[in-house]
Amino acid sequence: MRNSLPNKYTVIDIETTGFSYKYCKIIELSAIKVVDDEIVDTYSELINPDEEISYFITRLTGITNEMLKDAKTIYEVLPSFISFVGDDLVLGHNVRFDISFINENTIKYYGYVFENKYLDTVSLSRRIWHGNVRHRLCDLIERCKLGGSQEHRGLSDCMYTYKAYLYMKDLL
Repeated sequence: MRNSLPNKYTVIDIETTGFSYKYCKIIELSAIKVVDDEIVDTYSELINPDEEISYFITRLTGITNEMLKDAKTIYEVLPSFISFVGDDLVLGHNVRFDISFINENTIKYYGYVFENKYLDTVSLSRRIWHGNVRHRLCDLIERCKLGGSQEHRGLSDCMYTYKAYLYMKDLL
């Protein structure tokens, strides 16, 4: 069945100031472009949210206010991210979360909806390991024997999502 799942896609991950796409902001956009299940390009950009980020977010992601102070704004960065992704299928872990933030910003600043089709590794995980209660990325890292631990940084989380996807494709 591996061949029936997509082999051309862009893995995305974002880091944010919180959980609400209405009230919180993106602080990192990352992506990995994949063709024939091989990485062909990467994208990662820190984003200045024009507000201080909390100690909790710094502890979770390792992203500090100092790292963001000279970064570009989402208005400046989003066009290059959207261009990088193009019309590819988007792959992500709990990807609707990421898409909700991207949509909020594309609508706000550019008047259009980010409408790429997507595939969520959470759904694949639930299909394969339906008896398990947890399907977080850190759980997949362990189940797929990927080594290491989730960093909650965009590019690293994209890489783990990509590797977990390949592992799950083999299981299906």
